[in-house]
This record gives sequence, structure tokens and C-alpha cells, in this order.
Amino acid sequence: MEIKTESQEITELKEPKKYKVFLLNDDYTTMDFVVDVLCEIFHKTYEEAVNIMLKIHKEGKGLCGVYTYEIAETKVDQVHRLARAHEFPLKATMEEE
Repeated sequence: MEIKTESQEITELKEPKKYKVFLLNDDYTTMDFVVDVLCEIFHKTYEEAVNIMLKIHKEGKGLCGVYTYEIAETKVDQVHRLARAHEFPLKATMEEE
């Protein structure tokens, strides 16, 4: 039997806000590199990565995943670092869900 005292508080936990991470189309980054980024950073299968890459190419941006703020921020940073290392201007953005 659990006895509650007046000093104990009931804390209601809230789900953290989620953020969508997008890759943006540009005229220089190769399609193969975008597929590699989607597989390596966002852990997509090859087929998923190709579908997202085609959406980015046709529509200007594509959703890569939905994450908590810290994870989304890290994914965006990883994309920018990898793109710079390979001399591509690929950009990633995050938007609150």
C-alpha cells in the first residue's frame, strides 16, 4: 500500500516538441550524394532514399524525418558538415511540427 503525503506532487509528463528535417534542392549536389546522405545520416533504405531524393529534385524539398529538437539540430549539422567535406552546397532545414 502506498501512502501519499502532501509534499508529493503528481507531475504530468508532456511529449517533447517534434521537428521535421528537410533537404533542399540545388543545382550542384549530385543525386547519388543525396541518396548517400539519406542512407548514412537518416538511416533510410536505398529505395526510401531514392524516393525522397526524387521528391527533393521535383518539388524543391523533401522530408527526411521527424525528431526532437536536439536530434533534428544534430542531423542538420551532420548534413552540412558532410556536404562541405564533399564540396557540395546541400542544405538541410528544420521546422517545428
